[in-house]
Amino acid sequence: MILCMNYPFKLEADILYDLRYIPFTIVALYGGYKGLFPMYVLLNIQRFMIGGEGTFQSFLLATATFILLPLLTKRFQEYDSNKRVIVGVYSAVIGVLVYLLTLSLFLEKITSEFWTLAFYALIIKASFMMINLILIEKIISNKKQREYFLLAEQLHVMGELSASFSHELRNPLTATKGFLQLLAISKTKTDKDQLYIDYSLKEVMQAEKILNDYLAFSKPQSEHMIYSDLKEEIQYVKDMLQPVASLHNVVIRFHFSNSLKKNYDQNQIRQCLLNLLNNGIMSMKEKGGILSISVIEERKNIVIRIVDEGVGMTKEDLYHLGKPYYSFTKEGTGLGMVLVYGTIVKLNGNIDVQSKVGEGTTFTIAIPT
Repeated sequence: MILCMNYPFKLEADILYDLRYIPFTIVALYGGYKGLFPMYVLLNIQRFMIGGEGTFQSFLLATATFILLPLLTKRFQEYDSNKRVIVGVYSAVIGVLVYLLTLSLFLEKITSEFWTLAFYALIIKASFMMINLILIEKIISNKKQREYFLLAEQLHVMGELSASFSHELRNPLTATKGFLQLLAISKTKTDKDQLYIDYSLKEVMQAEKILNDYLAFSKPQSEHMIYSDLKEEIQYVKDMLQPVASLHNVVIRFHFSNSLKKNYDQNQIRQCLLNLLNNGIMSMKEKGGILSISVIEERKNIVIRIVDEGVGMTKEDLYHLGKPYYSFTKEGTGLGMVLVYGTIVKLNGNIDVQSKVGEGTTFTIAIPT
């Protein structure tokens, strides 16, 4: 921004024009007030140092931009990549129009030179803004793709390992559980024996739960593969969790508007949705609230949006979300969200998570068809 101000374009009639508001606008849209404030201070200091005519007008324009443009930040970040580029270009064009309107107020007569300036200013500003935004969005996309690639590799390794040893461990574990249950009904056992048996059964059942979670990482089973629109699976999970939701004063709202279909493993999808909805309910168990589930279609994608009014997550929690063995609860195995991410990755989908502490969490899942 400083370089743009120090090395402006010199147009006809000795009119100077620069691109300071391109970085200014980009920071406003992506960083909000917090990111823009240092830029705002720096821009005005540099402009007063340059001096000359238009210093006060520049201050007014910078102040108006600083106040108004970051108001779009939250909505801007919710847009997809293409729409962000379009909104950014529109913002640049509107900024140029405001600048030209302000400039025209100080001219005695609007000449052809003014219209030449207007044409150059619009073309240059819009073009440079578009190029910058496309590059930024490409960098963001590459970063997300890299994260998903690394996650997919981790999940693939976990799937191979889980399929190999979970089945082997399940048989002796089942036998152990059976013998312990027989001992539990024995009439010759002492109170101390009963205590040991209860502890052993509890640990065996916990081990079974962990093994079941591991088995969910195995490859989709052909006998469970279906071609459907997800309505039956979400309705099934909703009905299954309704008693738990009622117990914690949570109201489940379900909206379905999708005609697209996809091949998927029914068991894995149900377990994936079960984990997500149960997490939403558990996050509201203290005060209750509304758990909203909507399924819509967007540009050949099935989009599932799950919104809760729970305790929310910190930035650190969001960073660790989906990583193996990281759990937000003491009784959790840390594999539930890994299963969620693993299931969606297998479907070539992606997950976006927005959360604020004390306000709730929104999971947006997009599955291509």
